[in-house]
Amino acid sequence: MKIEPQHVVSLTYDLYVKQEDGTEALVESATEEQPLTFLYGAGQMLPKFEENLSALSTGDKYDFHLAADDAYGHYDDEAVANLPKEMFKGTEIPEIGSVLPLQDNNGNHFQGQVVSIAEDSVIVDLNHPMAGQDLHFKGNILNVRPATPEELSHGHAHGPDGHHHH
Repeated sequence: MKIEPQHVVSLTYDLYVKQEDGTEALVESATEEQPLTFLYGAGQMLPKFEENLSALSTGDKYDFHLAADDAYGHYDDEAVANLPKEMFKGTEIPEIGSVLPLQDNNGNHFQGQVVSIAEDSVIVDLNHPMAGQDLHFKGNILNVRPATPEELSHGHAHGPDGHHHH
């Protein structure tokens, strides 16, 4: 079956990013046992990622690159937050390099990585970990099926075979 909007796609992928020495390193994978399953065209995935899959069908292999512009954007030096240490009252001050789940005033969830710790604040980098990176995806399309009416109303897939969340 061909990938089309309102279809649920299950796929494997290996995601590579270039290292400073020009070699590629594997940073993320989805396997046949734990595939990535998503509702195509629902805006959950990077638009260019979906565009690159648009002509594929069950059983096809793919291999494509996304420029940083089409992935997580460029690294933004301004996207750094100073969190007052009072925020961490009752918990330990996070270590440099740890990733914090944060929420903005609009209730959007995102992550920030602790880059340094000052006297009274924790400095957190809010850039996506892959900002500024060109991404290289390789994988296989395992399954394509029409989404169920319930999945369409929820706007996301309920797993490779359409069962409910447990």
